Amino acid sequence: MSAVPIVVKHQGQKYEVEVDTGSTGEVLKFQLFSLTGVEPDRQKILMKGGPLKDDADMSKFGLKPGQTVMMMGTPGGDGGVALARPKDPIKFVEDMTEAEQAQQDGATPAGLTNLGNTCYLNSTLQTLRAVPELQDALVNYEPSGGAAFGGIPGLDLTKQLRDLYKNMSQTQEAYTPIGFLQSLRTAFPQFAEQSRTGHGYAQQDAEEAWSQIVSQLRQKLKLKDAPEAPEGTFVDNYMAGEFSSVLECDEPAGREGETAMAVKEPFLKLNCHIDGATNHLTDGIKNALVEKIEKKSDVLGREAMYTRTSKISRAPKYLTVHFVRFFWKRETQKKAKIMRKVTFPHELDIVEFCDEKLKKLLIPVRDKVREVRKDEEDIERARKRRKRVHETGGAEDIAGAMGAKLDKKDLQDKKDDKKAGTSADGDVEMGETFKTDAEFEAEKEAALLEAKKELHGLIHQDLANDNGANQSGLYELRGVVTHQGASADSGHYTAYVKKQPPIDPKTGLKRDEEDKWWWFNDDKVTEVTADKIETLAGGGESHSALILLYKAIPLPAADGTTE
Repeated sequence: MSAVPIVVKHQGQKYEVEVDTGSTGEVLKFQLFSLTGVEPDRQKILMKGGPLKDDADMSKFGLKPGQTVMMMGTPGGDGGVALARPKDPIKFVEDMTEAEQAQQDGATPAGLTNLGNTCYLNSTLQTLRAVPELQDALVNYEPSGGAAFGGIPGLDLTKQLRDLYKNMSQTQEAYTPIGFLQSLRTAFPQFAEQSRTGHGYAQQDAEEAWSQIVSQLRQKLKLKDAPEAPEGTFVDNYMAGEFSSVLECDEPAGREGETAMAVKEPFLKLNCHIDGATNHLTDGIKNALVEKIEKKSDVLGREAMYTRTSKISRAPKYLTVHFVRFFWKRETQKKAKIMRKVTFPHELDIVEFCDEKLKKLLIPVRDKVREVRKDEEDIERARKRRKRVHETGGAEDIAGAMGAKLDKKDLQDKKDDKKAGTSADGDVEMGETFKTDAEFEAEKEAALLEAKKELHGLIHQDLANDNGANQSGLYELRGVVTHQGASADSGHYTAYVKKQPPIDPKTGLKRDEEDKWWWFNDDKVTEVTADKIETLAGGGESHSALILLYKAIPLPAADGTTE
């Protein structure tokens, strides 16, 4: 097929466009989008036979060179202002450096080389890298005089993590984390244990590596929000929660003679204890929040059993959940694995695990978030329905909305009656007006904006001032460390990390997230869909979730964006 040069007239301006007669109407619309800034779904191009449809065959219109075509429509979302030219010159991929290519939206992230049973470490590092605030804090980290482990230069684990993530951000190839691994083995000799078979290093537990790394970050990575503010740590701010716990004697005599001991203490992860009745993550969390402890009772004068009941009194922005699947098996003298299938949600509500004070702060916000979400979904459905009506001429959707099956002639008769101001029997209709789609949509958008403002008014000042806390009690799943095999001393670890949404260059806001994940299998990095995550609940020796990383859901901002 050949290209035909035509002229498209829009708002008094003329645009010369070459139309590929072997293409569709959608291609022409995107050509005009680049010239006029009018989005394809807002364009109305007048062709022979009616408005141009996306799937129209351009060869059917018999276009002549120099023919003039009319187009109507204005850009949406920016008040009709044409798109601004990019501030920086366009740079093509083939002209970019390796580091520039690695930092583009959608670029495949770097994998990590397995240095001999180090998959436990690789999966841990890839999942922790899913915390953007951590990477931001590491950029500004500089070791103090005594920061190096044991005073040995270069063995500061936090500095090594900073350098590792920086190097990973500059390549799409697999990176070898030798410096970090050496620092880890020096700081924690258990990770330098040799294999019992005599071949290289032994496999280790990813949860132990996670805990030790987070513990080091808690000591070294400091934060200071303002010059006059007290210095805190990154982990305490973003990854540490708080328990309110009560310890009470199980025996009536001890319980009556002793005052229940109430304490507050930080936690860095929630455990999910698995027994024969554990089917879902929340079952296991409930199990872990109630513990039996043996200690001496001053009242009874002997050892007695106590029950420790814990509730969350502070929920961090990033919540780590650990499936306690490994236990010591005496018969084999090694760690064995609980194979039971335990499902987990993509969105976790932790309100039921909180103490009464925190519940009162979270519940109004959580409920309002759900209300706003429903309104957003209703508006989006209505928008799609109107678009479908526009594309199909509206006959079927109008008939469905009226609750009757009307043919096109009936619909046209009704439209004509409305236009003439008469009813079906000829009487003149008085006083009834109808809102346009644009007016209806504007009202719904205004009501939604008010609901978002109301949502932010519900956030208690204590939570509003704590920028590292969860303000709704709702979390979204961001990362999963998995284990394949029957024991912690063998098998294989991998990691799944949810893809981050790209930034819209037009608005500067995050676009809608694709439900896609990166699967990190050492040096191999693969894109997978969300249904793959559903298969990680366990139930055998296949890959099952060991560590979950949840992030507090972003609250819709009062200006209509998302925080």
